[in-house]
Amino acid sequence: MARKLLLNHIDVPGINTFEVYRQKGGYRAVEKALKTMSPDDVVEEVKKSGLRGRGGAGFPTGMKWGFLAKPEGVPRYLVCNGDESEPGTFKDRFLMTHIPHALVEGMIVSSYALGAHISYIYIRGEMMPQIRIVERAIEEAKAAGFLGKNILGTGYDLEIYVQPGGGAYICGEETALLESLEGKRGNPRIKPPFPAVAGLYGCPTVVNNVESIAATVPILNEGGEEYAKIGIERSTGTKLISASGNLVRPGVYEIELGLPVEEFIYSDEYCGGIANGKRLKAIVAGGSSVPILPTNLALKTAKGESRLMTYESLADGGFVTGTAMGSGGFIAFDEDQCIVRNTLNFTRFYHHESCGQCSPCREGTGWMEKVLHKIEYGHGDISDIDLLWDIQRKIDGNTICPLGDASAWPVASAIRHFRDEFEWHILNPEESKTKNFGLAHYADPLSPVV
Repeated sequence: MARKLLLNHIDVPGINTFEVYRQKGGYRAVEKALKTMSPDDVVEEVKKSGLRGRGGAGFPTGMKWGFLAKPEGVPRYLVCNGDESEPGTFKDRFLMTHIPHALVEGMIVSSYALGAHISYIYIRGEMMPQIRIVERAIEEAKAAGFLGKNILGTGYDLEIYVQPGGGAYICGEETALLESLEGKRGNPRIKPPFPAVAGLYGCPTVVNNVESIAATVPILNEGGEEYAKIGIERSTGTKLISASGNLVRPGVYEIELGLPVEEFIYSDEYCGGIANGKRLKAIVAGGSSVPILPTNLALKTAKGESRLMTYESLADGGFVTGTAMGSGGFIAFDEDQCIVRNTLNFTRFYHHESCGQCSPCREGTGWMEKVLHKIEYGHGDISDIDLLWDIQRKIDGNTICPLGDASAWPVASAIRHFRDEFEWHILNPEESKTKNFGLAHYADPLSPVV
């Protein structure tokens, strides 16, 4: 059985309450950090752990903390990004729903490490149940003396506030989140300056994902070096994966990084294979923004090596034959799924969620949606495929924030790996209305794990 650090007590009745969470060893990390460690010691343990940002970027968390400016007399802030909005990603919502105190405890030790005395948890506005759950957990922690003035008699003060977002995907980008938190329109800022220098209210700020912050708790409890022993290469520790699509058992799984993709899909410990006895056609490994891969490249790298659930292995081959870990939003598509329709759905989402600040994204996402709509509904032309390729190429890398890139990558990878399916749609407009293309020769599944 794989080791679990965040979800090890997920099935304990009442684990969402302070009392039960405390009985299971909760808030030991706070006691250890505040009573026996300096803020720099905590940062050092996180660096030793090799923890990388679990929200999608995968940047080393300890290094990010180390960039925080510390001018005299200027407040510092920690902001938790709970604006989980990417299609296929729901592990942060799961964590906040079932073990909210893991997040609150992580916020306390992380705030202490950064020298922050006021911290914020920004949660997507549609997640009202989670907002109430986290607010209740904060109240319970404060009543027990773990928040407020002079926490545990150590002289450290901290207040944590929950801020609902307006339901905008763009606010998952950290500078747009900060703009929203300040009461402005959620448009990304031009960088530099980076939030570590001029973030919330112009003060040094660290923005971390829910899972990243919660992961600091087992790091402090176990020690950074012990945490780093889990996983392989620079992919250390455990990772929460949101598994959805045509799977026997979709859900949220905590895996040890380094698990083979094939084992994750087919083993009984995890997803249990493809539902209804169907064959696997493609996967999206890290949420809708990462490149889609056909089965042969999903299970094996282009070099023929087993594809692993790590930042390095998933990215092997670049975006030509690889993909990215992203936020861990793992979507499986069976042989009956339509790649054109899926790409249209993703593109429609990015068009709707573009803030409109950058012309390539504002105009390009809408243009791609229109062209894909033409192809999907039987009005496409072969030249539309090259047009789509040209549009995504002119969006990619030409916007202030990564939303433009996120809209371009799915389109590019769909055309790269499934061009014959796009051509079939265009050349068989009537047939494509009643049936799907099925499996392409290069997507024939390999032998599954028994």
